[in-house]
Amino acid sequence: MSNHETVNEILVRLFANILDIEEKCLKVGEFSDLSISEMHVIENIGINRERTMSDTAKDLKVTSGTLTTAIDNLIKKGYVARERSIEDRRVVKIKLTEQGREAYAAHEDFHKDLVISALQQLDANEEELLIKILTSIDAFFIKKYKYHG
Repeated sequence: MSNHETVNEILVRLFANILDIEEKCLKVGEFSDLSISEMHVIENIGINRERTMSDTAKDLKVTSGTLTTAIDNLIKKGYVARERSIEDRRVVKIKLTEQGREAYAAHEDFHKDLVISALQQLDANEEELLIKILTSIDAFFIKKYKYHG
């Protein structure tokens, strides 16, 4: 197998495994009523800030209709609140409720634990090398595909 094929196989498997682990942990946890995509909406909204629907849709690379459906579900479940801007009634703002902030924190802790567990497999030199390599790959994708999160 060539280096190209090996790297491709590792990256595809790595992304799939992380999403699978994330989904399985969500299903058995306190926030099992959330889908992984709903959790990513919560993550994008963030703690202690209001976001516009249009900015959130743009960041998530989804249509405003897709986001509206997701936000409607998150409002029904009690994770998000929506209101029109006082300054401009055309602008709709969203923010996390207390339950949404708790879900955000739990998801952040999940990611932290995942990374800590993975890094425990490495010594300090390997950890530094991994950071250097991942930074380089990230910069490549940003430059080549003009992807900015």
